[in-house]
Amino acid sequence: MQKEFIIQRIKETGLVAVVRASDPEQAIRITEACLEGGLIAIELTFTVPFAHQVIESLARRYNPDQIALGAGTVLDAQTARIAILSGATYIVSPSFSLDTMKLCNRYRVPMMPGIVTPAQAIEAMEAGADILKAFPGELFGPKLIRALRGPIPQAQIMPTGGVDISNVKQWIEAGAVAVGAGSALTKGTHEQIVSATRAFLLAIATARSAN
Repeated sequence: MQKEFIIQRIKETGLVAVVRASDPEQAIRITEACLEGGLIAIELTFTVPFAHQVIESLARRYNPDQIALGAGTVLDAQTARIAILSGATYIVSPSFSLDTMKLCNRYRVPMMPGIVTPAQAIEAMEAGADILKAFPGELFGPKLIRALRGPIPQAQIMPTGGVDISNVKQWIEAGAVAVGAGSALTKGTHEQIVSATRAFLLAIATARSAN
């Protein structure tokens, strides 16, 4: 699948579910609930036991029109390669790794590295990052997006950490091209996750239409 298509789908949806779980079965159940709620972008973190096997299972079960399947908490190029071979179509990391960025560029797989300063943002963009992960978002709030896009207006930023239904509107208004949501989206029963997903998507669409 073309790199540009993956990036565009994530930006159009505006929401990435950050899936953390104690076991593979729970990770799959969370993913299924998010998909039922209308979301397509899933970030399956490598903190999930046997994460690469979960990615393989989801990649077999759903076609690319149904899911944009990414791997998160990827700390090095070796893990990124495993994730890509397992079926991940984008890579997310809590920090910037040039080796990981080079590997993703080699295979034309989008990578979203974690950044928090202008220097980190520029370094990642120069290495080829299309979307920057502002992390941890809860330390700064939506003002971080405005602060970064002041000197770097061309930066495309997706905050993760501290994003919930009460503040997602502020993140979008600050200029985020998408948001990553973890526990605020993925905790609870199947029905609660479906409902939370729909609420997030509606809040994002509403915030965008008001701008």
